[in-house]
Parts: sequence; C-alpha cells; structure tokens
Amino acid sequence: MKKSHNIPYLDFLNTELKMPSHAPDQPLVLDLFAGCGGFALGFEAAGFRTIGYEMDPDACLTYRQNLNAPCHQVMLTPETELVQGAAVIIGGPPCQPFSVGGHQRGVKDSRDGFPVFINAVQQHRPAIVIFENVPGMRFRNKAYFEDIISRLKALDYIVEWEILTASDYGVPQRRQRLFCIAHQGGWRWPKPTHHYHPYTAGEALGELAFMAPPHAKFLTPSMDEYIRKYEKASKCVNPRDLHLDRPSRTVTCRNLSAPTGDMLRIRLPEGRRRRLTVQEGARLQSFPDGFEFQGSEESQCQQIGNAVPPILAKALAVRVKAYLENLGTVESEKCHQVEEPIQLSFNFIT
Repeated sequence: MKKSHNIPYLDFLNTELKMPSHAPDQPLVLDLFAGCGGFALGFEAAGFRTIGYEMDPDACLTYRQNLNAPCHQVMLTPETELVQGAAVIIGGPPCQPFSVGGHQRGVKDSRDGFPVFINAVQQHRPAIVIFENVPGMRFRNKAYFEDIISRLKALDYIVEWEILTASDYGVPQRRQRLFCIAHQGGWRWPKPTHHYHPYTAGEALGELAFMAPPHAKFLTPSMDEYIRKYEKASKCVNPRDLHLDRPSRTVTCRNLSAPTGDMLRIRLPEGRRRRLTVQEGARLQSFPDGFEFQGSEESQCQQIGNAVPPILAKALAVRVKAYLENLGTVESEKCHQVEEPIQLSFNFIT
C-alpha cells in the first residue's frame, strides 16, 4: 500500500490537535449542540476557549474529560441562558430533520434545533457564526434553509455556505457536510490541504486493520447473505467493505453502531469480516487515540458518528482566528482615524 504522506497519520493528528494552555484572553466560543466535542477540539487546538451545551450526559462527560472545558448538560431552548462575551458561536443542530435517514421533515421535526441556534445568535451577536449540517438540508428543505439564511442576514450578517469534503483537509474519510458562515465581511474559506493526496483508511487504521481485537464482532453467514442481497438491490458495483487504499466512506451513527447492510466493516486477510471498533471509527473521524469516549459502546459510536471531524474543525478554526485578528485590526484603525482639519478660506473686505 503506497503511502501518500511523509508524516504518519497518528503523528499528524497529535501535532495538529495538540492542546495549548488556556489563557484568559483567548477568544470565547459557544458550542451549541456540542456532542462529544469534535467541533470544539479543533477550535481549542487553534487557540480558542470553548464552552459546550449538550443534552446527552455521556457526550457531556466526554467533552469535559478530554477538553478540560465546561460542557453544560441541558436541552437547549430559546430561554436557555448562555455565557456572555462570546466572539464565536458554532454548532451542529441535529441533522436528522434534514437527512435522508431522518425522512427530511425539516421544520416539522421536533428535533429541529435552528430556532434555538438563531435565537442565540440574535441575543449574543458574536463576530462570526458557523453551523454544520448534512448536504441534504439544501434539497427537500431548501425553502427552510433559505429562511435560515434570511434570518441571519436580517441580523446584519453576510452569509456564505460551502459543501466541504473532509478528506480534502486530512481526514481519512470522504465525508461531505454543509458549513454555513455568518460574518461581518472578510471571511476566507480554508484551502484544501490534502485534496490530491488524502490520507487513506489503511494509513489511519494501520495494523488494526489486520487484527481481530478481543470481543471483535464478526459477521455471521446470514449477515453476509443479507449484505449480498442489500448490495445487489442497491446496484452496488464494489463491495462496501472498507478499502484500505482510499479514504473511508462517511462514518455515521448508523453504519458504525448497528449491524445493518450498510455497516462499516473490515475484511481480514483470512477472509472473515468484522465490524469496526470504537477506536477505528474514532480514527476515521480524526480523533487522536488519546481522546477517550464515555458511556456504553453504542453511546460512544453515536458520539463519534455525530461529531464534526476535529481536523476539519481546526481548518475552519484557523480561518476564524485570522478573521477575528483582521477584524480587530480594522476596528482599531477605525478608532484611531483622525480626520484631516478642514481648511477654511476667508476673504476680508477692507
């Protein structure tokens, strides 16, 4: 298997996601619908302070123990009181209302978190706002997506969005997600760093891909047959086993935690197939091995599948930091501008 980088993948993660010491003057980020802290980890590594808000107790515990930052366990509502003074608001409002698997019910879905998110922006008026969701938000729910953009624009923000592919930024996974930025002018999207030479699933998993760990969950003959029928019905040309010479397909809660026809699985050299472990799913999402997930195995899989890949989050966070620094420079220049004195000319009558 040909390597595409001089820097081994795990070394890359440990270098990029090294946590700097907190300082009181670091910009504050409010992380709404924070999950286990994937989005926040990227921002912390770029030199921000984060405070998370998340309803799931296991995800909150994971966030606190790995980021050394507070995460409030709370079901967010428009009445929830948030910490003041944030320069940035980020978040991943629940994607189920906009995903194909969630039937794309959008605003009719009780899990819709955008009213809470927009209310927080309205109340706190941060310098910049980022939310992440599935690309499917632009399709059946296009009108609702456009309404969200209109509401942000009504708060005097410039709004831009892009579909970013995680493998373009060093994540060994061809995950595509919608990122929407509300800013005050001067935003620059991060440039792809790994578009032509992405990390592969094999580079990410290393020797794990050839091992049968304790308590490995192997596919049974009946499961193999079910998958065969599933792939035939879905007109799948190549088996959907993990291909080690390319980035993984998208890691989701469903294909990591559940024994479905679409589950993520590895074919071992002797031919047996097994499901991915928590550690393997986390690596494909660009979590370093030292990041410890809390809760049951199913809960950990849910946390991993829901997360924004930290390496992709850092690419955005670096641009946010540059944006804030530039914004601060512009504001400082405005404050120190001195108007030229007006030269008056008088003609005296003698």
